[in-house]
Amino acid sequence: MGDGAALVDRIAERRAGVGDPGALVGELRRALVLVPYDRGGLWTAEFGGIRWVCGFTDEAALARFAEERAVVEGTAGAACGSWEYAAFRGARLLDEVIPAMGAPAGVAVNVADPDGSMLFPPVVGIVPDAVAVDGGVPGGGREL
Repeated sequence: MGDGAALVDRIAERRAGVGDPGALVGELRRALVLVPYDRGGLWTAEFGGIRWVCGFTDEAALARFAEERAVVEGTAGAACGSWEYAAFRGARLLDEVIPAMGAPAGVAVNVADPDGSMLFPPVVGIVPDAVAVDGGVPGGGREL
């Protein structure tokens, strides 16, 4: 597998209150995630003291994000050039990119899709224990 459609399906299951959280994380790890560039680095946003890498399951999801950004920036209707992006396996994002950020960080998938987005926070079971915000905390780890 490893395609974005399978990840979208697992996200939909979890948002509906069914599905296995472990299977969702596993699908993210297998999926190819598109991460746009922003000023020479990966596109991130900060919320709640967490740095979120913004990733997308396919080019259509990335295009919806680009359209939303154009509205926010007041450039809607202007020619939206193509956005450059990197393609990562989710496992590489979680195991290499997130730890290299040097601050609490997670992955936000399909953030322009209010009914299809999902946050993967920096907690035990998602990111390496050494960079998990709940690493070393008794009972650490959270269910999605």
